[in-house]
Amino acid sequence: MLRYIQNMGRAFMLPVAVLPAAALLLGIGYAIDPEGWGAGNAVAGMFITAGNAILTNLAILFAVGLAFGMSKDKNGAAAIAGLVSFLVVTTLLSADSVALLRGIEVEQVGEAFTIIDNNVFIGIITGLVSAALYNRFSGTKLPDYLAFFSGRRAVPIIAVFVMVLISGILYFVWPFMYNGLFSFGQWISGMGAIGAGIYGFFNRLLIPTGLHHALNSVFWFDTVGINDIGNFWNSAGETGITGRYQAGFFPIMMFGLPGAALAMYHTAKTEYKKVAGSILLAASLTAFLTGVTEPLEFSFMFLAPLLYVIHALLTGISMFIAALFEWTAGFGFSAGLIDFVLSTQVPIANQPYMLMLQGIVFFIIYYVIFRVVITALDLKTPGRTDTVLEAEAPVGTEEGEDLKSAHNDRYSRKAEQILIGLGGKENIDTIDYCTTRLRMNVHDDARVDEEKIKGAGAHGVIKPGKNNIHVVVGTEVEHVAEEMKRLL
Repeated sequence: MLRYIQNMGRAFMLPVAVLPAAALLLGIGYAIDPEGWGAGNAVAGMFITAGNAILTNLAILFAVGLAFGMSKDKNGAAAIAGLVSFLVVTTLLSADSVALLRGIEVEQVGEAFTIIDNNVFIGIITGLVSAALYNRFSGTKLPDYLAFFSGRRAVPIIAVFVMVLISGILYFVWPFMYNGLFSFGQWISGMGAIGAGIYGFFNRLLIPTGLHHALNSVFWFDTVGINDIGNFWNSAGETGITGRYQAGFFPIMMFGLPGAALAMYHTAKTEYKKVAGSILLAASLTAFLTGVTEPLEFSFMFLAPLLYVIHALLTGISMFIAALFEWTAGFGFSAGLIDFVLSTQVPIANQPYMLMLQGIVFFIIYYVIFRVVITALDLKTPGRTDTVLEAEAPVGTEEGEDLKSAHNDRYSRKAEQILIGLGGKENIDTIDYCTTRLRMNVHDDARVDEEKIKGAGAHGVIKPGKNNIHVVVGTEVEHVAEEMKRLL
């Protein structure tokens, strides 16, 4: 189950990766026409409409993205099945259809069926079921006279009939599910700044397991009625409230973690300072500009778990402070400088520059706390251990000879060395990736050599379950993953 949920979290990143495009389009549109939001300028209206086209169809994107991302071989037939499934369910359970079935007016149907056509939760359900159908029936063989519909082509057809059955079940169950989810969302929202702080704490705490994506879907998208990202970029919520589940991340990702990196650099051993500095500087710039923090977080997550718990607590405090004072900003991808600049153009953003002031304060807090704790407890952060921080293992050694790449670049070399650390090609069962980490299933986890993997330049190695290995590579993960797949 843990492996399934982790894979689902990875698959979430496929539709989420489209959000930066929406943020860019909306940011440009609002900057051109900050008063009329597109009403006073045709060009601005075009940009805003294009951005909204993504945000108002997130449920479809999740249905297609999860069906594709959770399928065993990432085939387009799974994505088609996801789309077909979503269309069948949302059409059969639309307000018009339900009103016709019950013999009542559309206005009497109730909100549960009125909003079903763009509910992300429905997209998630149909996407996951479609992926399961694909994984089960994509190898189906029919008699010769029906051979054209065999295999992958059979899956969307099967999905239609399965979704008719699921629609029948949801007809009775969905109103109760929706009301329950809505009540949960109202409960969290009702906690105000405290709820935002609790969310921020658990968001960081779940990073090592990869389950934070599932948590984020509750607050960022329209699963329980919060839809913080969609409402922010559409300026559809309440000023000072909408964006509270995003704003507090900016001071942490842009300032707090770089402050921690500076503390780790200053406490590094003299002989390792240069190497530690280059790694921490690159990770800090990535966090500041893009909001991608995993390379930096994994540099101390397992070396000094206490520091990571402190980091999670400080994130919760930052989220609480930003929500308490109603300073809001939003992001399409993550809380970095690029998203911050775009979000300042959004009309609903409330005193976003106060988040930068808060960030400066958190830079100091992180630096002081990390430096004091590291030195007082002699924690083994980067540059304070006797192991090599980052090195490129020699290619062409006896155990790595068969992994030589025809493409002699840094991605292929890193891929080769990571494969060696994972126990060789024959030890790999499956391989995939998300934003910053490789996700592998191996046949024998006893053959995995973490030191060799880290020697290839990986920021960290996680073993969330038996034969399940995550390797944190950073933002270049896609290139490394594709090279590993080519080698396999």
